[in-house]
Amino acid sequence: MPNTKPRIVITMGDPTGVGPEIIAATLAEPEVRQCCRFLVVGDSAAMARGITVAGAALRVERTDTLNWEESKEGVLPLWEISSLTEADMQYGCPTVASGDAMYRAICEAARLCLEGNADAMATAPISKEALNRAGHRYPGHTELLAELAGAERVVMMLAGFRLRVTLVTIHEALADVPRLVTFERVLETIRITHRDLHRYFRRNPRIAVLALNPHCGEGGMFGDEEARIIAPAVAAARQEGIDAIGPLSADTLFHFAVQGAYDAVVCMYHDQGLIPLKLLHFDDGVNVTLGLPIIRTSVDHGTAYDLAGTGRASAESMKAAILMAAEMARVKGSGGGTP
Repeated sequence: MPNTKPRIVITMGDPTGVGPEIIAATLAEPEVRQCCRFLVVGDSAAMARGITVAGAALRVERTDTLNWEESKEGVLPLWEISSLTEADMQYGCPTVASGDAMYRAICEAARLCLEGNADAMATAPISKEALNRAGHRYPGHTELLAELAGAERVVMMLAGFRLRVTLVTIHEALADVPRLVTFERVLETIRITHRDLHRYFRRNPRIAVLALNPHCGEGGMFGDEEARIIAPAVAAARQEGIDAIGPLSADTLFHFAVQGAYDAVVCMYHDQGLIPLKLLHFDDGVNVTLGLPIIRTSVDHGTAYDLAGTGRASAESMKAAILMAAEMARVKGSGGGTP
C-alpha cells in the first residue's frame, strides 16, 4: 500500500539560536515520527550540533532525492542548503552566512510545497536582523512566503487546542491601529479566516469578530470604528454566507471562546489576540499563515539566544507546529474540515 502519511518539510531556522536543537528534540519523539514523513532543510553541521545539545538519539543523514520513505529509526533526514563554519554559527551571534542559510532554507521548503513535492512546511524561528543583514529585506517569514507564493493578502493565526485568533493588524504601533482598521482589511481577514478554517480545520466555522474600543465603543462615546467599519464588514461577510458575529467586546468574548463557542476570534490588533492566546498556550502555541496556497506552521516564539546551546529550550511549540501541519495536510487531503 502507498504511504499516505503527510510529507512535512521543516526549516532549521536560525542556526545560532534554538532552532536546530528543538527540531532534534521533537523529531526524536515517537508521536511525531509516527504522524508524518519529514525532511529537514538546513545545514548538517548545525543540525548535528542541535542533536548533541538536545541529547537526541538521532544522526543526520543527508539526502538529495525526494523519495519520502518512512523515516528510519534514529535518522534525521536532511536536505542540505548550506555549509556553515563554526564561526558562522556561534550561539547568539547571527551572521551574514547564517542569515543567508535561513533565507535559502525557507525558499527551498516553500518551493517543495508549491511544486507539490511536500504537503506542508513547519518553520523554526529566524533572526530578522540576520536575514536583513544578508540582503534579504523582509520583516519575517510571513512576508517572504507571501512573495514566494504570489499571495496578495495573508493572515496570521495563532492557535492552540483551546483557542485560535487571527489578526487584522499585526506589528503596528498602537497609535496607528485605528487608521489601519479599515472595512476592507476587516472583511478580508474574516474571509481568509473562514476559507482556511473550512479547508483545514472545521467546515462552516463560527467566527467571532472583536470590537476595537472598550465596550464596543459604548454607542460612540469611546470611538466609532465599531459602527462605521467593523459592523458593516461583519454584515458583508454574513451576506457571503460566512458565519461571523460581531463586533463583540474583547473583555468578555474570550471567556466564551475558550469554552468552544467559536472556532476562531478575529482580533483588531496584536496584543488583543496574543495576550489571551499566550496565557493559555505559552508553551504549545502555533503560528499559522493563512491565505497561502500551501500549509505553513511555525513555532510561536523567537530564537531564544539566551537558551541556545543549553539544552533547556522547550520543544513543545515546535512539536505542536509539526503535529498541526500534519493534521492540516491530512484534513485537506480528505476533502476539508470536520463537520
